[in-house]
Amino acid sequence: MGGPGGGIEDLPTPRPGPSQDAHDSHDAAPGCASCALSTGGARLARLGLAPGRHDHVVALAGNPNTGKSTVFNALTGLRQHVGNWSGKTVARAEGGFTYGGARYRIVDLPGTYSLLSTSADEDVARDALLFGQPDVVVVVVDATRLERNLPLVLQIRQITGRVVVALNLVDEARRHGLTVDARHLTRELGVPVVPMAARRNEGIPDLLAAIAQVAGTRDAPAPLRLVHKDPALEEAVSDLAGRVAGQFPGVPNARWVALRLLEGDPGIEAAVRDGTLGELATPATPVERAG
Repeated sequence: MGGPGGGIEDLPTPRPGPSQDAHDSHDAAPGCASCALSTGGARLARLGLAPGRHDHVVALAGNPNTGKSTVFNALTGLRQHVGNWSGKTVARAEGGFTYGGARYRIVDLPGTYSLLSTSADEDVARDALLFGQPDVVVVVVDATRLERNLPLVLQIRQITGRVVVALNLVDEARRHGLTVDARHLTRELGVPVVPMAARRNEGIPDLLAAIAQVAGTRDAPAPLRLVHKDPALEEAVSDLAGRVAGQFPGVPNARWVALRLLEGDPGIEAAVRDGTLGELATPATPVERAG
């Protein structure tokens, strides 16, 4: 397993490759790229493959088969343009859109069930979220399979509070007689939960409004911190997190890195041993922002 690497901002333009959407059984073709959705005067303009200079970076995460690619397509007007992540064979897709006067670059991360990486796909998703520090993380979940999808949401909430949960496939849930209390989920998770059916464009305006709200706030909720009941274990985690922060200044989420070291994550261990963990705090190329 390779060590961590490849944040969101320092990756080159993706090389064209075959679509990987075949696994996403819920996805449907997006509307035309010139269409616009309006929410209280703010309009969506899909930028396709050429987001250019941007104000905010949005990472799109979720389990496979949640309709994640459909959300990506609905926001960008693309039908999944796929390339490879730097130094890896894992497919990567990105695009852009403008909304409310701001330009957004959106990166579609590989579908994954966990950030406790056991595969190249999970390595990419973990590293992009842990070290890439996107302005917003949209986690797409299947409203009919919340028990399977929520563990990833909780893992991401331990990394960042800049999260929007896209509660997708509510139409399928209704068809099966299921109702999800999005307000209750919002209270429990501490971040916006937006009910939607992306293939019908249902909920897309609300998702855009939530993305803009999170991207524009300086007071995002703090990451969830799970304090261990065993005082000795909590002391070990805190001590190791302090050592990580001291050895690798500027590396985000030192506590999460410490937890992974205690659990024996071979990729994180290798990055600490060879010193490459420190490189993740400094992008290889300047962050390209608008204005």
